[in-house]
Amino acid sequence: MLELKMIERGLSKPGKTKGGLAAAMGVRPGAVSEILAEARLIKASELQPIIDYLELNAVLIMGRVGAGASITPEHEQMPPEGLGEVELPFPIAEETIAFEVVGDSMLPKYENGDIIVVYRDQRHPLSSFYGEEAAVRLKSGERYLKTIERGKTAHVVNLTSFNAKPISGVKLEWIGEICVTLPRGQIDRLRARAAGRSRRKAASHAGHKDAKTAK
Repeated sequence: MLELKMIERGLSKPGKTKGGLAAAMGVRPGAVSEILAEARLIKASELQPIIDYLELNAVLIMGRVGAGASITPEHEQMPPEGLGEVELPFPIAEETIAFEVVGDSMLPKYENGDIIVVYRDQRHPLSSFYGEEAAVRLKSGERYLKTIERGKTAHVVNLTSFNAKPISGVKLEWIGEICVTLPRGQIDRLRARAAGRSRRKAASHAGHKDAKTAK
């Protein structure tokens, strides 16, 4: 479902305007204000143009998470903007980030190159994650994709995998609750589709410029 706060968030991005959104939707300029004021409903045919124009389905890939491999952020040499973006086939909450899975210890559920989308901030206490798979960052800095199990005390946990020895008695600094998993093949298809849209948009823009020049 497309919430009004998502549209408001998208309009706050640099270069995004009500007029531009109206043009993308193919409606009169005042229609966007009416939608935000809840005086007009969004038509089904308008959902995708809204999502595409406001980029409500784009999530930043902020690094890698180890499924077997140990990922230490300070040695990862990640650019400030991360590894780029991945576009989902639906709008996503703003408070999410993504990580690329490295390693095969979580096979067959997670493969090397998959993308997991997690909540940026930990929203629940540690005990609520026992028995659950999550992205985690240890107090010592390493990031993993593991199943969190209760440790010997309330302050430590054991991290388990399908195909690797458990990491026992460690303290966690952060837990990223998984909300979406994207298999590597699906990511390739989504990126190809996004690239196709960008090419069509660029061709359309060039066509409009040529038409204006000819007048």
